[in-house]
Amino acid sequence: TMNQAFSHEPGTAISCLSIPITLHKEGGPGIPETEMKCGFKIGGGIDQDYKKCPQGYEDNGIYVTDMAPNSAATKSGLRVHDKILQLNGYDFTMVTHKKAVDYIKKVPVLNMLVARKGVTQT
Repeated sequence: TMNQAFSHEPGTAISCLSIPITLHKEGGPGIPETEMKCGFKIGGGIDQDYKKCPQGYEDNGIYVTDMAPNSAATKSGLRVHDKILQLNGYDFTMVTHKKAVDYIKKVPVLNMLVARKGVTQT
């Protein structure tokens, strides 16, 4: 069966295996939560044109486009091209790019559900 997560209509139920990932951001003593590093960059959002993205994504979801080596992101098990479906209970299939960035910046621990190409139901 085809993995529905990668070309789905925003707001519709996704039937795919989602991978839970918990990422604890990194920061030194006295560093404000908003400055803590998560170690990854995202692309996408409902306000972006996914047909123009260099990665060839098939929908307006939020995708991990880049990761810093030995960062909180790599330690969490996150991978480049993972699609973030949910973050701390917040639906990430329906967000603008800026909202997603702001939301990721706001919290020190990211509890994510991601979809990964090639990983389908068992």
